[in-house]
Amino acid sequence: MQITLDIPDDIAATVQDNLPQILALGLREINANPNNGFSGLTEILHFLAKLPSPQEVLDLRLAPDAQQEIDNLLEKNRTQGFNESDRLLWQHYEFIEHLVRLAKTQALIKLQPSQ
Repeated sequence: MQITLDIPDDIAATVQDNLPQILALGLREINANPNNGFSGLTEILHFLAKLPSPQEVLDLRLAPDAQQEIDNLLEKNRTQGFNESDRLLWQHYEFIEHLVRLAKTQALIKLQPSQ
């Protein structure tokens, strides 16, 4: 299927090679619901938007459904390997993990006694 879009040149230069993947990830996020385990980013962003205390950030853990989705992906990778959709989903979870690590690092710094 061919779709024609008018977008600014700077954005076009950035997304032209990755547009199918960007659309796939966007659709996954739009279609995310708590029952399918792919709501991790939304949950994390909502949590961080509430400006939690440093201890609350350090106590942050994955929702059980998100952990199950990751466990399923790991098992699939061990037994069958990833298809393109799985690889994109895995990259999504890696991005979420990166955001959480950054938040936890900052929380830990805030909890350190001043020198």
